[in-house]
Amino acid sequence: MTTLDAAFLARLDALLGLGGIARADALAGIDPGYHPDNLAAGIQASPRTVEEASAVLALCHEAGVPVVTHGGRTGLVGGGASRPGQIILSTRRLDRVLEIDTSARLAVVEAGVTLQQLQEAAAEHGLTPGIDLAARGSATIGGLIATNAGGIEAFRRGTMRHRMFGLEFLRADGTVISDMVRVLKNNTGYDLKDLIAGSEGTLGIVTRAVIRLERLVAPAATALVGCASAEAALVAAARLRDRFPGRLRALEILWHAYAETVAQEHGVALSGLGLDPAPVYLLTEAEQDPDIDIAAAMEAEIGALWEEGPVTGAALAQNERQREMFWRIRDDSDAVSRPCPDAKTFDVSVPLSALPAYVKRIRADLAATFSPAMRVYVFGHLADGNLHVMVGDRPEGSEARIEAILYDGLAEAGGSFSAEHGIGLEKQDAFRLYGDPARRAAMAAIKAALDPKGILSPGKILG
Repeated sequence: MTTLDAAFLARLDALLGLGGIARADALAGIDPGYHPDNLAAGIQASPRTVEEASAVLALCHEAGVPVVTHGGRTGLVGGGASRPGQIILSTRRLDRVLEIDTSARLAVVEAGVTLQQLQEAAAEHGLTPGIDLAARGSATIGGLIATNAGGIEAFRRGTMRHRMFGLEFLRADGTVISDMVRVLKNNTGYDLKDLIAGSEGTLGIVTRAVIRLERLVAPAATALVGCASAEAALVAAARLRDRFPGRLRALEILWHAYAETVAQEHGVALSGLGLDPAPVYLLTEAEQDPDIDIAAAMEAEIGALWEEGPVTGAALAQNERQREMFWRIRDDSDAVSRPCPDAKTFDVSVPLSALPAYVKRIRADLAATFSPAMRVYVFGHLADGNLHVMVGDRPEGSEARIEAILYDGLAEAGGSFSAEHGIGLEKQDAFRLYGDPARRAAMAAIKAALDPKGILSPGKILG
């Protein structure tokens, strides 16, 4: 086990003072999140200001101590995993919403602000950050930027890379790079914020950001729609997008096994919601429009799709409680782990035209390679082709074979083996196999330029 020098620890204590450092005994009572090694470093520094964070990083750079950045520890691919000899730098005390500018529709926030915290602060002014995901209560803005998170509204609002006007981050030596612009047009050289977005803490540590806001519009209609097939779901989704341009907040897809399992874990039968069994379901939600009765229009459009064949049945939420249940069925993927404890989530992007055939192929290949009884749960963000595939009943040592089934052919089709979860530790083999070598080499050159000592999240992405 690698230990940190006593003199280094004394200097770290002096920088942050009481409450700024948590050691192994204090960390033992904290939920490590999705990866068991997230807190393995046994020491966590929690700066309260950008200046403190800069000083911590400068000290680590001088001493050659590796730093792993933590936000809400909601990452799914080991991006926050640490080990003895490293320190964790938590941004959770950088938790201030510094400004909401209603005229410019922007928010200035520190990196440790949670998505829900920003949503609530913006909502007080009738605004929203234009991004939403199930982990909103714990995922931080800095973490969302570092992973270039997408979520439910990415098909119309973009990912976090598109939600930023400006960014402030720390280089590996503690230098503060501040590009906190508040305008959209800013052609002043290399756009470093776009480089930091999705870098998973390997190029710099996000400290503050200027986030674009949108007008907050309440939902007017939420429906869980049974479809005859994935192809039929695409037809229905296209029709709904055309019928409600700019008003659709969500177009989520759930294959039957996923929807039924999560619903049952919440004590609900899909039939109890008025739905007959269907191969796939759409969860769609449209916002209010002062000129249209959205709920009536959605009911009419879904009715027309039912008469034409793509839709087999539908349930429109009659109240907020039912709406929340629809969203719980979509969001609570952890519920799958109760009946299927070894279920592992894979995250891919598939061009819409190839999506139905892709799901049919992987299900058939998994059944043929392992067992027809292997449990496979599929759901995701239909409008942008992002699918989450949960595979259970996995034989020991089967990871590479499962990845080959899920990832082969994706790049050639124009898709991606990592849609929004990133590379971290767990997808490095896939990156080597399916990533372009020239692109990897360029990324390695950028890493060497911005972090020559390799102290930022070592071993992540590039290995």
